[in-house]
Amino acid sequence: MIPKLDEYKERWGIMSDDSIKPGLEAIQLALVAVGNPERRGRIIHVAGTNGKGSTIAFMEAILKEHGFSTGVFSSPALIDIHDQIRINGEPITKAEMDESFRMMKEAGLSGLLTNFELLTVAAFLTFERLRPDYVLLETGMGGKSDSTNVVMPIVSVITSIALDHTAFLGDTIAQVAEQKAGIIKEGVPVVIGPLPTEAQVVVRQVANGKESSLYIYGDHFKMEGNRFTGTETIPLAERKMKGGHQGVNAAVAIESLRAAGIRLQQRAVQQAIATVQLAHRFEEIAPGVFVDGAHNPAAANQLAETIRSEFPGEKVDFIIGMLKGKDIERTLNELIPIAASFTFVSFPHAGAASGEELMGYCQHKVKKVVNDINETMILDASNDKKKIVTGSLYLLSGIKDYLKG
Repeated sequence: MIPKLDEYKERWGIMSDDSIKPGLEAIQLALVAVGNPERRGRIIHVAGTNGKGSTIAFMEAILKEHGFSTGVFSSPALIDIHDQIRINGEPITKAEMDESFRMMKEAGLSGLLTNFELLTVAAFLTFERLRPDYVLLETGMGGKSDSTNVVMPIVSVITSIALDHTAFLGDTIAQVAEQKAGIIKEGVPVVIGPLPTEAQVVVRQVANGKESSLYIYGDHFKMEGNRFTGTETIPLAERKMKGGHQGVNAAVAIESLRAAGIRLQQRAVQQAIATVQLAHRFEEIAPGVFVDGAHNPAAANQLAETIRSEFPGEKVDFIIGMLKGKDIERTLNELIPIAASFTFVSFPHAGAASGEELMGYCQHKVKKVVNDINETMILDASNDKKKIVTGSLYLLSGIKDYLKG
C-alpha cells in the first residue's frame, strides 16, 4: 500500500498491479518507453536488510554540508507517496508528481507495471528533470530482482544482511546475500557493513567476479566510539541518532561517499553526523516516548542494545504493531529481556496483523491488546518507565499524527 498513489492513478487514468512481482523485464521496457531516465545522474545504490534509511540519511546530510544537492528514493512512505521521492530532503510537490504521471501516461505505461515499479519510474523521471547532484537510491526488497536494479551506480552499498522477506529472498543467509549482492555492477566499487560470515563470502565472490573493489566494515574502515577510521581518521561529536548500529551506519555512509570519489571535508562530515535525525529511528517524539521502526529480529536486537546503552538497567513499556508475514515471535523475543510490558495495537493497513494475533506470539507475562491508537495512552505519565513504540513504520506514522492533534 502506497498512500495517495491511487489518487494519481485515478487522475491520470493509469492502472498498475498491487502485488509483488520480482524481476526487471517489465520496468526495463517501461523505462525505454520514457527515454531511459535511469541512465543519467550520479547514483549511489543502497541495499540491505536493515540500516538503508539511516545510511542514506547520513549520506544526504554529508552531501548537503558539502554544498551538493540530493535526490532520494526510499520506501515505505512515512506519510504518503510524496516523501518516497525527495529533493534536498523535502518531499516532492504534487505538481512534480503530476508531471511524472503525465509523462508515464503519454508513454502508455498503464497496465504494464506493479505499484512499486510505477513509483520507481516516477522517481527516475523526477530526478532527470530536477537534476540533483547525487541520487541516493534505496532498494525496495532484495536487490537482484528489485525494480531499482536497472541503474549503473557510482557505488553499490550493502548495509546489512539478515533473514527477512524469506518468501521472496530465500530462507538462508547465503540466499539473501545472493539477492542483495545482485546490485553489484561490473567495475563499480562496493561498500559493505558488518555482514555475517556466510553473507560476506557470497558478496566477496560476486565482487571478485565483477572486478569491483570491495570495502569491508572492520577491515578497511570502522567506527571506534565517536571516531571514524579508514584511509583517514575523523573525530566525531555525539550523534542524535543513538545506538552502536547507527555508528556503523555513519561509517558506511562516510566510506561510501569516499568510494564515490567525493573529497570529504572533516568539519562538514562532523556537522552532518552530529545533527542528522532520521524519522522513526529511536526518535524521541515526547518526553520519555520513542519511536523506532524495528520490524524484524535483527532490527529488534539493535533496538534492544540501544535501550540497554541509553537506559542502563531500565525496563521499558513497548507499544507494538506489525505487518503480517514478519517473523513476529523472534522479533518479540529480542525485546522481552528489557520489557516491563507489551501493548499490542491494531492499525489501519491492509497487511497489518491484529493486536490479538501479535499477543498470541508473545511470551511476556505483562501484555494487553488495544484496538484504537487513541486508547494506547502513549503520553500517560502514571509510571516512570520509558515508552517505545515500534514495529511497522505505518503504525509509527499514525502515532505521530495522533500526537500532533
